[in-house]
This record gives sequence, structure tokens and C-alpha cells, in this order.
Amino acid sequence: MSSAPEQEAVQAGVPAGRTGNGRPAGRAPAPHGREPGLARPAGRVWPGAPTPLGARFRVGPDGVAGTNFALWAGGAEGVEVCLFDDQGREQRARLTELTHEIWHGFVPGVRPGQRYGFRVHGRWDPWTGARWNPAKLLLDPYARAVDGEFTLPPEVYGHVRDWPQQHVADTVRDDRDSAPYVPKGVVVHDDAPGDEWVDDRRPKTPWSDSVLYELHVRGFTRRHPGIPEELRGTYAGLAHPAALEHLTRLGVTAVELLPVHQFAHEDHLLRRGLKNYWGYNSIGYFAPHAAYAASGTGGQQVDEFRRMVRALHDAGIEVILDVVYNHTAEAGELGPTLSLKGIDNRGYYRLQGDARRYTDYTGCGNTLHVVQPQVLRLITDSLRYWVTEMGVDGFRFDLAAALARSMHDVDMLSPFLAVIAQDPVLRRVKLIAEPWDVGSGGYQVGAFPPLWTEWNDRYRDAVRDFWRGALPDVRDLGYRLSGSSDLYAWGGRRPYASVNFITAHDGFTLRDLVTYERKHNEANGEGNRDGSDDNRSWNCGAEGESDAEPVRELRRRQLRNLLTTLLLSTGVPMLVAGDEFGRTQGGNNNAYCQDNEVSWVDWGLLEDPGWRALCDLTSRLIALRHAHPVLRRGAFFSGRARSADGLRDLAWFTARGTEMTEGDWYAPAATLGMYLSGRDIPGRDARGEPVVDESFLAVLHAGHLPVEFVLPGRPWAESYEVVVDTGLEGQGAGAGVVHAAGAVVLVPGRTVLLLRVRW
Repeated sequence: MSSAPEQEAVQAGVPAGRTGNGRPAGRAPAPHGREPGLARPAGRVWPGAPTPLGARFRVGPDGVAGTNFALWAGGAEGVEVCLFDDQGREQRARLTELTHEIWHGFVPGVRPGQRYGFRVHGRWDPWTGARWNPAKLLLDPYARAVDGEFTLPPEVYGHVRDWPQQHVADTVRDDRDSAPYVPKGVVVHDDAPGDEWVDDRRPKTPWSDSVLYELHVRGFTRRHPGIPEELRGTYAGLAHPAALEHLTRLGVTAVELLPVHQFAHEDHLLRRGLKNYWGYNSIGYFAPHAAYAASGTGGQQVDEFRRMVRALHDAGIEVILDVVYNHTAEAGELGPTLSLKGIDNRGYYRLQGDARRYTDYTGCGNTLHVVQPQVLRLITDSLRYWVTEMGVDGFRFDLAAALARSMHDVDMLSPFLAVIAQDPVLRRVKLIAEPWDVGSGGYQVGAFPPLWTEWNDRYRDAVRDFWRGALPDVRDLGYRLSGSSDLYAWGGRRPYASVNFITAHDGFTLRDLVTYERKHNEANGEGNRDGSDDNRSWNCGAEGESDAEPVRELRRRQLRNLLTTLLLSTGVPMLVAGDEFGRTQGGNNNAYCQDNEVSWVDWGLLEDPGWRALCDLTSRLIALRHAHPVLRRGAFFSGRARSADGLRDLAWFTARGTEMTEGDWYAPAATLGMYLSGRDIPGRDARGEPVVDESFLAVLHAGHLPVEFVLPGRPWAESYEVVVDTGLEGQGAGAGVVHAAGAVVLVPGRTVLLLRVRW
């Protein structure tokens, strides 16, 4: 703890040097005035209740309506709730009741639609992690709705940003009022739509039957010609029949929405005239991002989001949210004071040994301290809210390894994972981990426990390398195509633990993957230094868009190969919105700050016959997957013969028509045959009957020259019927051609053949 003179110096605002132990010393006048005095309270405040946290409208004692406010602020010396009218005039009410570090009070007359925030009093001593500053209006972590935007002028920072001695600037308190410059929470009604649509009307698609579709609410709808202009870029736009028609025709079973929690734009982007488009900068874990609402931001965004979920459910589509609980928009010690930093900095964030600076496992300046009970409560309360009151069906956890850290190391027995596993609500929804963070030991692909699925970047890398001709051998590819048993066949996990993807929001689009070998991120204003340099892409002989028809045809073929490979692989496939019809970002592989035509889906591409054909092929492949359980197995292949004829559930073939030997797996190969037997599918159907399906042979040929492939004879088949031929463009092109077993088929360069086994 600081001595009394040191504490006085810090409160005054100026560290005029440091003592030998690294603490501030010296005195100087406050640079921006004194601590604001208390305003007159907004009427009498009743004691209220410490739970639930946040602002909850209710009818109190004697039938008086009002709002109960409750805020956990461990270590704080006082809390005020601040109420704002439409002109921005503020009234403050001191919360005098304190129960288990929760400040609470009931304010009569406060109704839904009321805008509010908190001011929290306490010590200012950044050297010990204490950053209380009542001059800063703070967003309620439990706010159900947020009105206004974060613009990040200097007044929003708890410290003096332009202090001459920049190396200690974060220790100098800024006493200017931030209220005029920050959004406010909004009191909303708690009565959610009835359980009949939240539970009974959920699609409840089994994991093995799922096809995920990652999309951005704004980007997916912003340029859609069938959506009214006033609804484009909004939740209502995604609920519009024109948007739903594309999703249902495509056949996806779930949309995975890029972050829709209220988020803020980073200062460095605003200074360059850009904004955070992706939204991985959360500040409100209960509030739908207000900018995506067509109906208003005074609480209307909550109902609009619920109506969107209802519309998607009615179309048979689940809603999965990409959530960012690993860090917040408050960044590091030089970041703004918007919410948690000013409520209890030491309680909410992981701090380094000196407590002044933040431990950063996220690359974003801070990491939430999830082992703290109140932080864990915040996250799990938020998750349950989105499930039970907003109707969502699951979550994809950004940088999930950061959430699984105990004190330092990633721990699969961590409090966060343990709480999720036993929670009666959360253990029933879809849980997807991005199984890494940026800290030491953070790469955890294959390590998450049962109940969890994972983004499998090893699938992405193997498939990309195979189709660009850079895979040294096919061992890894074999594992990836068949469900990644080397990663997930433990602890009762199933093939659907692997979310297979070739592209995601982060990186090249699918079209750009075959068009660019180098990133082109100049528009981001960072000198093309941002974004990954390890793209594993191939431009098919020309960098960027080309008018040469051979190049264009090869690129379209490669897209067909990549999509076909993804949708024939065992596991859960994930597509990215627009990849099915050639969306491009012009080679930008880090378009997180491009809220414009670079990122928005261009629906005009569907007017091009070539891109329309690619979309039709994607829809056809998804329908094929839905129709055949052998393509979406719920259990791993055994690879063993289970009948007298020696037929196995999975077999691998060389171009010679012979089964792969151990040596074949370790040798370079451009051609691989994968036989999937429908005779021996584990499990039973809903009536307890054995599951029996047709059998298929997939031939993947990544070489640039044609190859003669010998079709395996008995016991594998008597003949084969072509179902998909990616060497040809157009839906159903080449389908129906029959080849006898043992025949030699000339497979064109860079082609996938899917053949149905005939007897």
C-alpha cells in the first residue's frame, strides 16, 4: 500500500518522480480540476436487493414501480447510479447498501427506457492496480441495452493521455467528466418471449448433422437487393425472407454470428477514419450491439434481436454467437476507462506482478481474470441470459485457451471449464472453442474436454497445402478427411468435435485464397504489416484478378475442389458467408477495420453464371451430406474388416487401385482415394433400427496433369456412378456416368470425383 503522502500525490494527479520502490512521489496541482462533487440524488433511494446484478425494473414494496440497481465493485468506497434525460442532464443517486461487495438500491419511478451509468469512488493508485476515478461514467457490465457510441476523446480516459512524461502517463488521474462522451445503459423490461419459442421451437440440430455458416450481421445484409434499404445491415435484415431464403436454399443448419455483444472502436482506428468491423472488442456482454438495430437503441434492439432469432428458428436454423470473454475494449494501462477498469480493475483483469500493467494473453492489451468468482459469474450469467432470454443455441468462444487458464497455464480442469460442464443450461448448448491464445502454451487444438467442439486449424492447413501442391505426404490429410481421430478420439469425443474449415473471417476469402499469394492490406493503414504472412494460398499463376480465361477457369475449379473436400469430410463443416459464390476482399486478409464494400457480401456476384454455378454446387453438396449418414458419421471409423468379404468402413487407395500401405502414407502423393462404406455405420436411428447407407469413393487429385485411376474391384464395388465431378462446371455436370469396377478412369488435373458404389 502507498504511504499517505504518496497516495495524496497520486490523487492530486502528478507523479513527479518515483521512489526507490517504484512508487510515485512528489506533489503537483491537479491538471484538470478537483474531484467532482456529488450531485443531488434523484429522489429517495430504497435499500433494494443485491441480486440480480444490473438494472432490473420491478414493482417494489407497496406496489411502487421502479428499478433495482446492483453492482459488484470489490474494494470500492462508494457507488452512484447516474440517470440521464434526453438532453443529457444527469441526476445521481448514492447506493448506500453494501452486501458481499455488491452496492445496491431501489430507485422508485425509474422505468424501462431510462438511460443510466455508474460512478465508482475509491483510491487512485495505479501502481497497486487501483484505478478508481468517479469522474468517469461507467457502463453497467449487466446492461441489457446500450444507447450511444464510444468515440474515445481524451475525457474518456482515466489518466491524462497527453501527460509530458509518457512513461508514467497512465498514473496521472484525469478528472474531467466523461459522461457527455460515452454511451449509457438502458433499463429494459425483463419479460422475454415465452418459453414456447425459446425452447420448444429450437431446431436442436444434432452436432453430426450440422453445417455452420459464419456471417456478419451487417456485412451479410448490407448490399442484399431483396432486403429493404432501411433494414440492411441490421438484425431485422437478417430476419427478412430474402436473407432466410438464401440460407435455407443453401441448406446450412446454423449461422455463427460474428460478435453481436456491444463493442467499441479502437482509438487508433478512429484516428485513421476507420472502425472495428468484426466486433472483437466487447464492452457489454448482455447488450446486442446497438448499431445493428433498425428499430432504435432505447431498448428496442433487444426485441429486434429476439425476433431475428425467432425467424431463424422458424426456418430451421440455429443461432450461434461468436463471443469475446477473453478481453474487453478497455485495452491495457493506456486504454480508456469505460466499465470494468473503473469498477474494480484488480478484480476483473489479470495484472502483472507490479499490478500497474496488464497480463496479456490475447494480444489486445488485457485479459479477463476468469478465475475470480465474480468474473466467472459475469461470464456465465451472460451466457445463460443469451440462451434463456434471447433464444440462442450456442457459442463460439474467441481465444478460448485464455478462458481456460488457471493462474498462468492453460488448465483443462480450470474453473471456467468446470462451471460450464456442470451448468444445467450451458452444458446443453453448442460449445465451440477457438482452442488457442497468444500466450505461452496457448495452442490447445485437440485438448478441450468432452461437450466441446473446436475450430480445427490443422484441417485448414492440410487441405490448403494439398490443393496447392505443398503437402509433403498425405498422412495428415487422411486424418483430417476422416474426422481427425488423432486429435479427438479420447474421452468419449466424437468426429464432430472437429469444426472443419478452410476459411474464416480472419484471413483470405476462399476466392482470394486461389487469387493471391501475398496479402494486400494497404487499406488498413498499417503499412501492410498487419495480417498473417502464412496464408498457404496459391494464385494459380497470376497475382490478383486476371482476364486470362485459363487462369479464371483453374481458379473456379480449385474453389470447387476446396468446397467439395470440405463438405465430404467427416466432422462439422463451416462455410464463410459469400464463399459459396466467390466473395472477394481484394486480397485483404485482415479486413477487421473495413466496414465497407471490401467486407460486405456482394450479392451481385450471383448474376454471373459461373458464380451461380458454384453456389448451386455448394447447395447440392450440402443436400448430399444431409441425405447420407455415411458423410456425417457420429462415430470414428474403425478401419477394420467386420465381414467375411474383408470390406471395411474406411479404406484408402492409391491411383493404382491398391490399398495404401504404410510406405504410401509417408511418400509424396498428389492423388488419394477414400472409400466410405455405408454398410457399417455405428448407432441406430430414432426407431432403434440399424443405420445403413450407400457407399462412396472419393478421388482427390491435386496434380496439374491428368492421372489414370484404377477403380477398386470386389469386394468394394461392381461399378461406380459419378455423383460429382469438379473438373466440370455446372450443377450435376458429369453426374450419372457409370464405370465398371477395375476400369481405368482418366481424372483431369486438379479434380475431385465422387462416385457412388453400385452392386
